Amino acid sequence: MTLQRDHLPPTPGARINVVGTCGSGKTTVAKSLAGLLGFPHVELDALFWRSGWGEATDPELRAAVGEAATGDAWVIDGNYSRVRDLIWPRADTIVWLDYSFLRVFSRLLARTIRRAVLREPLWHGNRESLRTSFLSRESILLWAVKTHWRRRRQYRALLADPTSPHPKVIRLRSPREAERWLRRIAASDLPLP
Repeated sequence: MTLQRDHLPPTPGARINVVGTCGSGKTTVAKSLAGLLGFPHVELDALFWRSGWGEATDPELRAAVGEAATGDAWVIDGNYSRVRDLIWPRADTIVWLDYSFLRVFSRLLARTIRRAVLREPLWHGNRESLRTSFLSRESILLWAVKTHWRRRRQYRALLADPTSPHPKVIRLRSPREAERWLRRIAASDLPLP
């Protein structure tokens, strides 16, 4: 298995996992892709987070993900290593949003401020706050700083591993490249799975 490095990434298969660092736009790309292909979209954050920012237990999360990944066609977005063994062996395509730190952090900062100021509801009624986002150890911004480069190295190694269980990796290096790829799929006459 090799990483796709061409300028026109291939058409995805029928079981797709969209991965990338925190704030890279996994859900946005996955929702668009699922809509274009007519596949169900599953957001791992929605399965993990409970009301009041409670967390699903590992058995709860694994049961929900296992059920979501049994279908013949789906787009799952998220990076939960504790359920990767349920998703990747079934996935036929991994879409890796491999964006620069500056790009990701600037988008995450804008998104976090917007969500906190507008009090946008997230999973199970949770909302981000400016206090938590900027003045807390649970800050999503701090999480991005601490994990971006490590996650990038991990994905580079995982996706280049010849023993990986998935045949196709689509590596997108910028939001513009992701948009072009999605437009290509929308305009494609190629038969989709």
